[in-house]
Amino acid sequence: MPVGPYTNGGGQPNSGKSSSSSPSSRESQTPHTQRERNPTPLLFLIHPTHASSRPREEAVVPVEGRRNVLVTSALPYVNNVPHLGNIIGCVLSADAFARYCRLRGHNVLYVCGTDEYGTATETKAMEEGCSPREICDKYHAIHKEVYEWFDISFDIFGRTSSPQQTEVCQDIFLKLLDNNWLSENTMQQLYCNSCQRFLADRLVEGYCPTEGCNYDSARGDQCEKCGKLLNSTELVCGSTPCVRDTDHLFLELPLLREKLEKYIDETSVTGSWSQNAIHATNAWLKEGLKPRCITRDLKWGVPVPHEKYKDKVFYVWFDAPIGYISITACYTPEWEKWWKNPENVELYQFMGKDNVPFHTVMFPSTLLGTGENWTLMKTISVTEYLNYESGKFSKTKGIGVFGNDAKSTNIPPEASDTLFTWTDLQAKCNNELLNNLGNFINRVLSFIAKPEGTGYGSVVPDSPDVDSHALTQSLAETVGKLIDQYIDAMDKVKIKQGLKIAMAISSEGNAYLQESQFWKLYKQDPASCATVMKTSVGIVYLLACLLEPFMPTFSKDVLQQLNLSPEEHLSFCDEKGEVEKAKRPWDLIPSGHRIGKPAPLFKGLENEAVKGLREKFAGSQAERKLRTQVAAQLEATSI
Repeated sequence: MPVGPYTNGGGQPNSGKSSSSSPSSRESQTPHTQRERNPTPLLFLIHPTHASSRPREEAVVPVEGRRNVLVTSALPYVNNVPHLGNIIGCVLSADAFARYCRLRGHNVLYVCGTDEYGTATETKAMEEGCSPREICDKYHAIHKEVYEWFDISFDIFGRTSSPQQTEVCQDIFLKLLDNNWLSENTMQQLYCNSCQRFLADRLVEGYCPTEGCNYDSARGDQCEKCGKLLNSTELVCGSTPCVRDTDHLFLELPLLREKLEKYIDETSVTGSWSQNAIHATNAWLKEGLKPRCITRDLKWGVPVPHEKYKDKVFYVWFDAPIGYISITACYTPEWEKWWKNPENVELYQFMGKDNVPFHTVMFPSTLLGTGENWTLMKTISVTEYLNYESGKFSKTKGIGVFGNDAKSTNIPPEASDTLFTWTDLQAKCNNELLNNLGNFINRVLSFIAKPEGTGYGSVVPDSPDVDSHALTQSLAETVGKLIDQYIDAMDKVKIKQGLKIAMAISSEGNAYLQESQFWKLYKQDPASCATVMKTSVGIVYLLACLLEPFMPTFSKDVLQQLNLSPEEHLSFCDEKGEVEKAKRPWDLIPSGHRIGKPAPLFKGLENEAVKGLREKFAGSQAERKLRTQVAAQLEATSI
């Protein structure tokens, strides 16, 4: 059915310009659910610090002749504190890539923010007895604080409940309407007689109807287990809402199929999409594109600028991805230079696997339907779920380590697994960080810092016989190959692989020290010892550069111990010849340079500490809070 006259959401005829007014807020209803939801994300890469996001005097805009990289993290729901699974899936891998691109000298804009509209926010507002706006204000601040502690290098961390979101979202809608990509239809939705309102899909829970799945905690909008998009009436549910007819607007995905498949076929190859992204997208296409509803019977959201639907808002799947654009518009009035400039901008998007169809099918279809020259996603990076000990991380159930909990552990390691266990964290902290990386750097710098007669008095020595030093030349050849592999992996957004390669350079450094027996060379062959030390201190600097995307605080500490400024020396650009120079590590730090004071970079994680952490974070957040309250009461009770 064709769509009729439209308004700006306030009931008045629209002049063709979209409204920038903020949507109104209201209280929500009790969720109709039989079981709690159990979300799960992904890869564990932690680089905590207490620094804030990168300050900038001027907004970053694309520069002609440079590689302009636009990076987005999937917008986290604002209805709770992010746990490590959320942070890893949506944020940390994107931050590592953005930092790598800056290290390489590219022009980078990294955008994220809180997804604030929809049922999840209304539900949380009901739970806490306040308005959706108050919930958004509260949890946006918590999210921002958590990400600042993790030293996430957002250029902007915004929010979707902004006037810019309303303006951009309504403008896109009106263009889709003008281009006849929208239709209206009557659909059946569950209605709660006691609440006197339609139930949003996410408030309905039951068994997934997909053959072979039958997940017992599927939400009415999407099954977390199989990833299929659903309608709430498809669920097998034991609750008692009734079914009523309601009119809604639909995006005609079947009519956009040719444009969409052309984009997917070309970009999935040129952008080297990951196999899990390609599989999820093809599975969705194979099932057949269907018209997708873009409106909902809610008040907390972007109002629909259409006379008939002025009391409805846009569905969150339509509204949320547009948040990337509107948040950029909050950052700079020149936002179109990023989002309507596909010839000069490469868009990289990071998310968990449950978000894939929204970014490879829904969002591109929406933008393609406007007929404008949008910057569409080039590369998608999809991370698998992160499990916690024997179960899943769950924001709803409060299970796992949450962003605001991480500060209390006093552990700043990086690990990279799809299963988080305290024992594995201990092993990685002690073996990879302390015994490998930390040991190598401390041995090199401590020896150089020794007084003359036993060391070099903190001054980097010369290396006169480096060209004829076989062991050093062999190391340089190995390190050169690893550098090429590191760049190839990171360029292809293989973040875990890049980290492993960088750590392999540290292992090569340790083996080099052991084989050289530098402690004997100092007296027996001073020239060779000097070559080994000058080469090794260059490897230390190289590691500070290559590991900065993963451990920025570590890199700053290493440069401080090297007596080098991060602002001046943290770079790895082809244009400056730094990549080729790094393959001659003895040339990285000049002879005569005075290093700073060496100090241990990591400390071991003992068994007792691991036991304490496992006990501290056992159970749900609610159970942990109760234990703390009971302990406080017992302590205050005199017997």
